[in-house]
Amino acid sequence: MTTVDRLYLTGNESADRLLATSALALLIGFALDQQVTVQKAFSGPLDLRQRLGHLDAARIAAMEPGDLDRIFRERPALHRFPGAMAAKVAQLCGVIAGTYGNDASRIWTEATDGRDLRDRLQALPGFGDMKVRGVIAVLHRRLDVSPPGIESVMPTYPTLGDVDSAEALAEYQARKRAYKAELRAAGKSFTA
Repeated sequence: MTTVDRLYLTGNESADRLLATSALALLIGFALDQQVTVQKAFSGPLDLRQRLGHLDAARIAAMEPGDLDRIFRERPALHRFPGAMAAKVAQLCGVIAGTYGNDASRIWTEATDGRDLRDRLQALPGFGDMKVRGVIAVLHRRLDVSPPGIESVMPTYPTLGDVDSAEALAEYQARKRAYKAELRAAGKSFTA
């Protein structure tokens, strides 16, 4: 899946390497990327794998909801909202296990073109337009996923796909904070 050996999203080399080598880890990180720092969200897949002993979509989807909830709540909790995120990750894993034969990378390796890739990502639970465009940017700019017509669905604004170092992540986060402040000042809200 990879053309780089790590994504610079956590500051933890093991977590960053997992994101570049595991399609499921990358998608779980994006699922967790709301109302926590980028570093916390994208460290979640490694933490989850360490707690479960695996990162297998079918096995996660088949878990008793209460058991997965407890895993997410173990200190330190995997997310600010561990119960809601455990349910979201279970739903995501259920779709990957059922629709993609337990292979998350099939979402992009089997996409016929950029629009098909976008549609496949948008069909994932909790993946709205901005999150989908962020995933597409990471896939294309960092992991060399290039189905025909990818340019038509690429975001025209800065995303995590632009992050290629710890410094670039800090710059991205500063720009995002400034953008959110502008929106608040204008009485608007930000949704990822």
